[in-house]
Amino acid sequence: MHVTSAPLPLRVLHVTQPVDGGVARVVADLVRMQRAAGMSVRVACPPSGSLPGHLTDLGCEVLAWEASRSPGRSVLGEARRLAEVVDRVRPDVIHAHSAKAGLVTRLVVRGRIPTVFQPHAWSFEAVEGLGARMALTWERRGARWASRLICVSRAERDTGTAHGIAAEWRLVPNGVDLERFSPAGPSAAGRFGLPATGPLVVCVGRLCRQKGQDVLVEAWRGVLRERPGAHLVLVGDGPDLAELRAAAPPSVTFAGSVDDPAPWYRAADLVVLPSRWEGMALAPLEAMACGSPVLVTDVNGARESLPPPLAPKCLAPPEDPAALTRALVGLLSDAEDLRTLGRDAHRHVHAHHDVRRTAAAVADVYGELLGLETIKCREPVTT
Repeated sequence: MHVTSAPLPLRVLHVTQPVDGGVARVVADLVRMQRAAGMSVRVACPPSGSLPGHLTDLGCEVLAWEASRSPGRSVLGEARRLAEVVDRVRPDVIHAHSAKAGLVTRLVVRGRIPTVFQPHAWSFEAVEGLGARMALTWERRGARWASRLICVSRAERDTGTAHGIAAEWRLVPNGVDLERFSPAGPSAAGRFGLPATGPLVVCVGRLCRQKGQDVLVEAWRGVLRERPGAHLVLVGDGPDLAELRAAAPPSVTFAGSVDDPAPWYRAADLVVLPSRWEGMALAPLEAMACGSPVLVTDVNGARESLPPPLAPKCLAPPEDPAALTRALVGLLSDAEDLRTLGRDAHRHVHAHHDVRRTAAAVADVYGELLGLETIKCREPVTT
């Protein structure tokens, strides 16, 4: 990668809410690689969740920014607090992650500083009725205050375009740390007294409506009729925990939130993510990097994250428990085929979803905004 004589250190301010799940892992990976490249990186985020601790471990300064996950009356106070952070940091580039941080950041900055907004899935897909209309109206208006809008999949970008969001789009697919997520390493097999026989299906994600675990639990009863020895593990925590516990049969284990999901990916015969909406989900990429086959619902980014030959077997329609049951039963019926799918998935992620490529592409977006030919983030990756 060519390196110009850009003034260093480049001051980058990431603003994020949420502070857990896939978005937090994306932010942490970017911070790690940008700091290694010599950038001066700070993150403004709420002090709760897993992200602040991970950032501190990386040596990154965390600026406490109290903000709820959803818009409401608190926005004005959140905007005032973020304005104080921006005035103190005086960043060259602001990178806002997800709908809430994107809303407040753009209200505060209004184009005065080069601003990158990365939705990580559209806010108007997360709600219905008046809430969806209000979210879409804001995304259309707020686009004028984003210097660049990064989408993690073509489908996410096309959804925005189809809904009238006019922006300077840049496509940067999600990537994963291939050293951390690999087939080699500890496995969670045997934890919680799980039986050694029968297939193990794992779902990693926040327990919430977006991730669709309620659809999976409903589908699981049909799976048990065909594969009574199968076991399902839900890894994560969230607002739907109590409801899911009440609905789940005994063969479903709740593992809670974990700092490192890789051992669960390695233990799984199949990893499933039955999302209702996404930009490009991170968990399936992590699972495939660990050599595990995946089954995902056909939402934004899903097809693009899979090797094309795997799509017929590894995609199911969203919010359709019966279709999910059929897909699960079909995949679990052939253990050797699952292993082949896992090997194909592993090769695909290595070729297309290395986090080093992601970080380099984001650095190129920053350089474009600042009139620099290229900003070095890491050496180019060859395949």
